Amino acid sequence: MTLPQIVSSEEWRAARAELLVKEKAATRARDALNAERRGLPMVEIDKEYVFEGGDGKAALLDLFEGRHQLVVYHFMFAPEWDAGCRSCSAFLDQIGHLAHLRARDTEFAAVSRAPYTKILPFKARMGWTVPWYSSYDSDFNDDFRVSVEVDDEPYERPGVSCFLRDRDRVFHTYSTYERGLDGLGSTTTLLDLTALGRQEEWEVPRGRASALGAPAGSERIRYHDEYEE
Repeated sequence: MTLPQIVSSEEWRAARAELLVKEKAATRARDALNAERRGLPMVEIDKEYVFEGGDGKAALLDLFEGRHQLVVYHFMFAPEWDAGCRSCSAFLDQIGHLAHLRARDTEFAAVSRAPYTKILPFKARMGWTVPWYSSYDSDFNDDFRVSVEVDDEPYERPGVSCFLRDRDRVFHTYSTYERGLDGLGSTTTLLDLTALGRQEEWEVPRGRASALGAPAGSERIRYHDEYEE
């Protein structure tokens, strides 16, 4: 095992200061990339997908639970499998308390191809409370490119897709897959994928933070048991 070099405190502080310059540059680059992502065009969803969840059948619009944004995690769980993907399970373990996303008018849900009768016991085994829906017998996974073919063989891959609602109209704003999920899981990293972002006044393009008529995102942060529905 190769360990870091041992140096004095002064040498460490100098090396840390040098690295900090690069870290701040990476933060500024990430902010610029997030702004470019929020500037992407969007596509209206006119296909009627049917999901199954804890309350029975649901349309894509229902997954928003009345909120303006929806982040879907494409959880790999094929109909013939007896349990969900281990890597996807590790990802879902990292998802924080949804109250903080919901305070920014954003819902989160997992979607898998497995029938809900398989999803439900596995969800209970894992102890998860996040909304989870079955897209069994629909084109949802195919249309959002998480069930694909590689060398003429069926292939499942994880992904995240973001949607924006304008009354009863639903728009697809963003998707990313596989390595694009690296580093995701916290409230802010998921919000950074959405069209409305973190809803802070400093974000570009300007105006989206106040579009919902609410204070800036950071001003809405509470203990998770203090939010009002």
